[in-house]
Amino acid sequence: MSGKSFERDSSGSRIGNETELIQTYLAPLAEGMAGAFGLTDDAAFLRPASGSDLVFSSDPIIAGVHFFHDDRPADIAWKALACNASDMAAKGAAPVAYLLTLALPEAPERDWIAAFADGLRAAQSEFGCKLIGGDTDVTPGPLSIGITIIGSVAAGAFIPRGGAKAGDHVFVSGTIGDAALGLALRRDPSQFSTLTDDQRALLLDRYLRPKPRLALAGPVRSHARSALDVSDGLIKDLRRLAGASLGIAVKFDDIPLSPPARAALAANPNVRDSILAGGDDYELLIAVAPENIEKFVTSAGESGIRVHDIGVLESKITTVVLDPSGVPIALRRPGYDHFSR
Repeated sequence: MSGKSFERDSSGSRIGNETELIQTYLAPLAEGMAGAFGLTDDAAFLRPASGSDLVFSSDPIIAGVHFFHDDRPADIAWKALACNASDMAAKGAAPVAYLLTLALPEAPERDWIAAFADGLRAAQSEFGCKLIGGDTDVTPGPLSIGITIIGSVAAGAFIPRGGAKAGDHVFVSGTIGDAALGLALRRDPSQFSTLTDDQRALLLDRYLRPKPRLALAGPVRSHARSALDVSDGLIKDLRRLAGASLGIAVKFDDIPLSPPARAALAANPNVRDSILAGGDDYELLIAVAPENIEKFVTSAGESGIRVHDIGVLESKITTVVLDPSGVPIALRRPGYDHFSR
């Protein structure tokens, strides 16, 4: 792991140089991974088990875009790894290792980088992977964290985003919209005044610390035809799952919502758009062939994560969400897009 040096007086509160950053704070995250060489090399290696395929995904997060500059460093680190681990769950894969690219506007304070490393340590322990390398740099722009995650799946068992067929049932894990409402609270804590403190805390936690549904990787791998995670909004990701030739008509009342989201919706019906298009949920959308539904539901139940059947993919229809009257809900935008404002 290498990068541009930070030239600072090591007696101050900021780190003195890049070697200190890597060896003091990041190298401990690689302990136990023989191919990482304690982050002393410019490369690392993994030796996959016989009969397995390696799965790769990369999803960076940037201050001011994916998180707030003053978010707690442990939360930033957790989110950086969690959104990548979520991709592994959707592919039916298990996380093994990850590469970290950390671009900082200046030498970080020791307390900040220590808390950031603690957040990574907690996340990698939860998700079952370890750091094996990467890069550190100084950037004139905002803090940027790039993670490339590497997972493992039995040979030939990778679950693609495409591949769903007409007649497949679409399941969604957990609940939808919590992260978008948590983001709204993070922007303006005075919102949703009718919610209890516990309800507000749950929404904030769903935004700050997403929970990738890795326990569903097995059921997805064994019984799904197609899957992806909900990162850019339910509607947008449903369209991705359906592809160009399929569509799905989902009843809004069939979308699973948490008690805090239902309370927020009851107090302000306008939050419906955020629930449908806000993103950052990192729940899974899973297409299952009719003959595999019973086995999938049973297997998912054994994982401890609830899944909900929200509709059937059909040919020659568009993907829409219907209100209680059966009228398609018109949204200003279907989901998050970096280049659309």
